[in-house]
Amino acid sequence: MTDTHHPEAEANPPVEPAASESTAAVSELKPLRIWPPILLLIAMVVTRLAPKWMDSDSVLPVMLAVFGPLICGGLILVWWVLASRATWKEKLIGLGITLLAGGITLALLDPTMVGPGVMLITGPMGMGLFGIAAILVSRMRTAKRTVLIVACSVLGFCFSLLLRAEGMWGDYNMALAWRWTPTVEERMLSQAETIAADEQSTLTAAELEAALAEPEWPGFRGALRDGVLTGVSLAADWNAEVGTPLWKKPIGPGWSSFVVAGSLLFTQEQRGEEELIVCYDAETGAELWTQEVKTRFYDALGGPGPRATPTLADGGLYVMGASGHVLRLDPATGKILWQQDIRKVADREPPIWGFSSSPLVVDGTVIVHAGGKGDKGLLAFDTETGDLKWSAPAGDHSYSSPALLTIAGQTVVAMLTNKELNLLNPADGTVLLSYECASEGQRVLQPQLVGEDEILIATGMGKGMQKIHVTNKDGKWSAEEVWIVTGLKPDFNDYVIYEGHAYGFDGAIFTCVDLKEGKRKWKRGRYGKGQVLLVKDSGHLLVIGEEGAVVLLKADPSEHEELATFQALEGKTWNHPVLIGDRLYVRNSTQAAAFRLPVTN
Repeated sequence: MTDTHHPEAEANPPVEPAASESTAAVSELKPLRIWPPILLLIAMVVTRLAPKWMDSDSVLPVMLAVFGPLICGGLILVWWVLASRATWKEKLIGLGITLLAGGITLALLDPTMVGPGVMLITGPMGMGLFGIAAILVSRMRTAKRTVLIVACSVLGFCFSLLLRAEGMWGDYNMALAWRWTPTVEERMLSQAETIAADEQSTLTAAELEAALAEPEWPGFRGALRDGVLTGVSLAADWNAEVGTPLWKKPIGPGWSSFVVAGSLLFTQEQRGEEELIVCYDAETGAELWTQEVKTRFYDALGGPGPRATPTLADGGLYVMGASGHVLRLDPATGKILWQQDIRKVADREPPIWGFSSSPLVVDGTVIVHAGGKGDKGLLAFDTETGDLKWSAPAGDHSYSSPALLTIAGQTVVAMLTNKELNLLNPADGTVLLSYECASEGQRVLQPQLVGEDEILIATGMGKGMQKIHVTNKDGKWSAEEVWIVTGLKPDFNDYVIYEGHAYGFDGAIFTCVDLKEGKRKWKRGRYGKGQVLLVKDSGHLLVIGEEGAVVLLKADPSEHEELATFQALEGKTWNHPVLIGDRLYVRNSTQAAAFRLPVTN
């Protein structure tokens, strides 16, 4: 036999077919465990929609909506690292690139998206798409699946770079716009050069003096800060012409209402880097004068601009800006007569939503809430000189305004804060009563008088209403709770009182409550978080919805009855309406307008 054995073959034996490296890698990859991200994605949707399904003015659904999607998104990353069945190489690559993409996105975001925009949009979208992609490629057993998961996550994060936030609606949904489009404020400022020169008031000196001496609507929610109008009776038969504005114009952002004196309208707004006090002609909407303060306040929920409403009294126009300036102006010309800075006087920075206290003028003093430490909670300045006359302790957090009440036989300044309700002597700031009613949330509304010796208090976000009975026996003040109910839970939406009933917003739904026992009579009318004005003589409620619709209701505790409606403004409308005679003046953060309503007198 021939020996076929060769030394070379022994030295170089034939290589058996072996699995490639990619095949070996595939054998290491397992299908991903997908039930955890499925549950977490469902939870993201459920928590985000919580305010729609639950009581939107309770704290729990709001917290779920704001933090729930972000927390669930974070748990998706935890699942990826601890329970996904991915290899450690996949885990480290996926987690590292995702976190890096999130960090880079945060650095490049439009400034308006920082804060709520990150919690509601950027974080949930980036991590949510991570989870969705992981589910879709869970059976793929190649390295491509990690690439696809990470790519989807990066796209989710990067989408936020295209957006600009324009504040939030009352249901905690964000108002968004493309980042490259100009804001309404920017469009208005760009058109400033084409706007006709400022007009001059047609009032004679005598007419101007008379109008300023007896303004029809001197301040926030009227003379008594209760949103009640007398001397006018509205007709209910509105025709199509009612919705045609007498004038309508762009306006700078801000949540101030109007002050009205004759044919003059006063309000506050933001224009670029300057906060303005503006006087408009009530007949035409023409700008008569402006006064600027070099400051710009912004918060992610409310957007830019002032929050308070001016006050016209003692021949002066008194203003509080969101950044903390308090001024007296000449209402005829806009000239600044004196100015104070709350940040310096009270030694504090603006609260998260800005200084919002509309000035209260009484007996030669102008009173505002500052929330400073010690006795710098409530400040009273001399109307003539601007010097500090007195100060008093008050809670450090409030968006409410001081109100003048006559209760238990005495005129007092009432101030509601996160800590308590204070009743003070307006002459020297002596605290007559401190009724403890602490609230962890914000306080926005004013205390309102019921009868001669009872006060209604909005107890805080989602908590309801409280009625207390106040007594004054030989100078010793005391108060006790009558009831506390949850049938009416106003947030920053004011309510009005008429014939023993309160009418206002329970969350985003209009509601009537009997004030004797606190029982709800009805709850109907989805107007969002709007505002309401009581036209007392005709028993009507004039509501402006959050989306700018004006609605006329009958103030009837037996039923909710809509009598008429028309669309007055476009966009989010939180500002209080003002009615003088047959003229309705409305504004929001982008528009102002005047309408003629039918009256019977």
